[in-house]
Amino acid sequence: MYLKKIKGPRAITLPDGTMMTRADLPPVETRRWVASRKAAVVKAVRFGLLSETQAMERYGLSSEELGEWVRAVADHGEEALKATLVQRFRAPGAEPSEP
Repeated sequence: MYLKKIKGPRAITLPDGTMMTRADLPPVETRRWVASRKAAVVKAVRFGLLSETQAMERYGLSSEELGEWVRAVADHGEEALKATLVQRFRAPGAEPSEP
């Protein structure tokens, strides 16, 4: 069997004991970023499956965009990546508006 040579690990073990591989990452051509896809990229960067540079090149992300995702997860958890909850988590100290 032939394996394509890549930089970095092919799989990592997450703190909860589960394995994450490059096959678990969103497709390269992803343009619609739902929270679960963002979370997969953030986990890959945080735990060393991809470097920040690799993630930005692979998905066409700016450093600001990727940094925003990483900060949102660090500050508020993966829930903060949902587009419907962005305003709740964006401004520190701001109360969420009632629907």
